[in-house]
Amino acid sequence: MSSTNRQFVLASRPTGLPEESTFKMIETPIPASKDGEFLARAMYLSVDPYMRGRISQARSYAQPVEVGGVMVGGGVARVVESKNSNFAVGDIVDVYMGWQEYIVSNGKGVRKLDPSIAPVSTALGVLGITGLTAYFGLLDICHPKAGETVVVSGAAGAVGSIVGQIAKIKGCHSVGIAGDDDKIAWILKDCSYDAAFNYKTEGNYSAKLKQLCPKGIDVYFDNVGGALTDAVLMQLNTFARVSICGQISQYNNAAPEMGPRLLGMLIVARAKMQGFLVSDYAPRFGEALVEMAGWLREGKLKYREDIIDGFENMPKAFIGLFHGDNTGKRLVRIPE
Repeated sequence: MSSTNRQFVLASRPTGLPEESTFKMIETPIPASKDGEFLARAMYLSVDPYMRGRISQARSYAQPVEVGGVMVGGGVARVVESKNSNFAVGDIVDVYMGWQEYIVSNGKGVRKLDPSIAPVSTALGVLGITGLTAYFGLLDICHPKAGETVVVSGAAGAVGSIVGQIAKIKGCHSVGIAGDDDKIAWILKDCSYDAAFNYKTEGNYSAKLKQLCPKGIDVYFDNVGGALTDAVLMQLNTFARVSICGQISQYNNAAPEMGPRLLGMLIVARAKMQGFLVSDYAPRFGEALVEMAGWLREGKLKYREDIIDGFENMPKAFIGLFHGDNTGKRLVRIPE
């Protein structure tokens, strides 16, 4: 075992798109565990768009990472030392550990993983917060009904690729929006989408949506915001539901982007638009994971992991999210 714990801390608050210099890798002593605690070493670390908000001072749902503080994020780690009777050396755990190689925990909020059920990396994706976000954001916010049309932006991302599949499980007509022809091919072939288009090559979003959604739009799961959302709002059916999961097109804007003010369309359609945090549903995570694991076993739910090797590549992996580099869930693997 190494004698040092590599960590990435926030070096400065970015204006616009973060750069690799926004973060700094440091080495600190491996923390010592006390009675009732265990020490674990990272196997996989997650990078997610929400982290952009955590390095900003703008008002948000959580306190920002302080300059000089360790970056936040989820991880899958192996227990290497334990003074906690509930965790043995060799156990693999899902733990919120941030961008670092080692973590000491008392076990609170930690989920022990069983590699025989699914690859442990799925605890950060389809069988983790990513999958839970898709599940509750679609089912509890939008209540899709069989035969309805569901549109998803960011449809080839970690969350969006799962949303489309759950929509199909519920008997809906699913339409995905992504920014790459290979991604479009993937979500049509593997993620059960009925139709999709590449927003980077499509010149008229409204016309394309009318073509792919001839009966209008009943449900919109929004990961992107901006012009795509403007186009969707114009075509909502009466009593449509809109789930605001993310606004990745806006996260790196130095100033707010001005666009059409279309909230009046919610009045016309008597539609509902709601933002959410998956943490609001924490008491129900267990029931959702049981159902999703069942869909996975039955072959109704598929996933893709976009894995980058090497702890030193954490900043690069994160920044790539905003260039659309990833297909599916992006992870960083920490070699043992």
